Amino acid sequence: MGDKRMTKRMGTGGLEVRGQADKWVVPEPVRRRMVGIAREFRHEPTRTEAMLWEELRNRQLDGIKFRRQQPIGPFVVDFYAAEHRLVVEIDGGIHSTQRKRDLERQALLESLGLRVLRIPAETVEQNIGAALAAIQAAV
Repeated sequence: MGDKRMTKRMGTGGLEVRGQADKWVVPEPVRRRMVGIAREFRHEPTRTEAMLWEELRNRQLDGIKFRRQQPIGPFVVDFYAAEHRLVVEIDGGIHSTQRKRDLERQALLESLGLRVLRIPAETVEQNIGAALAAIQAAV
């Protein structure tokens, strides 16, 4: 079998991430930085992230283990269910101004075989049941 290696350039900084098609290997300084950013995000969640986390934590949704603010390569995703390779992103107001960047990021995550579910913040805030149903359907 051939070596399924890939190289991707990330973001405007031109960061190169090398690895196999199902795993990225990032430089150690970048990994440490992303872990630090994830910790900060966990300590200061948005209102919408906190609302959804209350429903996902401790395997409350169908016994599924979710992690919040999970570093994946040079990114930090809102929620991640590793067993199902599912990334859940909450799209608040900022996302309307960075649509192209979000789509590029999503394509890179999907290149690892991950599935990305984007849920508008308004859905979580106004109808959390619909947000949870969308996550269940994605699983």
